[in-house]
Amino acid sequence: MAKEHAEHIRVRRYSGSARINHWIVAICFVALMLSGLSLFHPSLYPLSDLFGGGQNARWIHPWIGMVLVVAFLGLFVRFFWQNLPEFTDFVWLARIRHVLRANDEDYLPEVGKYNAGQKFVFWAQAILVGVLFVTGVGLWESGLGYFENLLGFKATIEQKRWAALIHAGAAVLAITIWIIHVYAAIWVRGTIPAMTRGFVSGGWGWRHHRKWLRKEVGKGHIQKVA
Repeated sequence: MAKEHAEHIRVRRYSGSARINHWIVAICFVALMLSGLSLFHPSLYPLSDLFGGGQNARWIHPWIGMVLVVAFLGLFVRFFWQNLPEFTDFVWLARIRHVLRANDEDYLPEVGKYNAGQKFVFWAQAILVGVLFVTGVGLWESGLGYFENLLGFKATIEQKRWAALIHAGAAVLAITIWIIHVYAAIWVRGTIPAMTRGFVSGGWGWRHHRKWLRKEVGKGHIQKVA
């Protein structure tokens, strides 16, 4: 399929349910980031005013975390297979300098729905969400009794201290990866509309995810644009 023809089609990249799922995760993540930072250091405590004060921020933070875990599990199930590593991912990483240059993507291998960078974000956040959930449960005073009875053990003070340290470290890493994710979405024009309207242009698919575009065209999952 020639590039000039690709410009005159659009392709569905995400279904409506996938987009809703994504934005639930995104909203929960931002709320967790703000409420968590307000409890992280006294200088950031004013952020708790967004939640009605420190007590409210402390109360609502774990509940938002539970919603995020369930919503992220939905994303994980949806996109697990498409984020499995492939040989082309290693070639893509080896040529990362071309990714960082404008209009230099012809030197990159054809990739499927997600490139190696996107797969890294997916798997890193999946691991970190798991770590944050486990350590967060250990720090959740109002819900800890239930989980202790369910799991059959009681966390010690030393374990709670380690949980707090690991939770904070994992949160910093998750926020850093989130910033990279948002920056990349803004930098690669046409990416954000894919998660708001669900479609991308054929030209966008040809330039960034050519292997995926070929499959979609082969299946007939395209719409002509006048």
